[in-house]
Amino acid sequence: MVTMCSQVQSEFELHARAILGLSVNTTLRAPGASAVIYGQLEEQGIAFTGVDEALRVPQSDLRLFGKPESFARRRMGVALANGTDTSEARTRAKLAASRIVPIKPEN
Repeated sequence: MVTMCSQVQSEFELHARAILGLSVNTTLRAPGASAVIYGQLEEQGIAFTGVDEALRVPQSDLRLFGKPESFARRRMGVALANGTDTSEARTRAKLAASRIVPIKPEN
């Protein structure tokens, strides 16, 4: 998952190029890290609050998977971050993930 924020080519481009026998660019763009966002709820379909706060973390991004059913320990997303080193990237990813709060959607 960290490939998405740490390398020049995306994980999909790396896979496609490898399958096609083309050269791949494994140049490190910047040290990166990821932190899992768990469902925390046993619900059919959930929403998330805190997305705007999470995206305010410098050099961070989110991937919320949109799975139809949530469980307490089901991976529902991931926070990605870059930094000057892996320690800084890890701190940023954890901070971004901590700002995401799964909620039961209002009907």
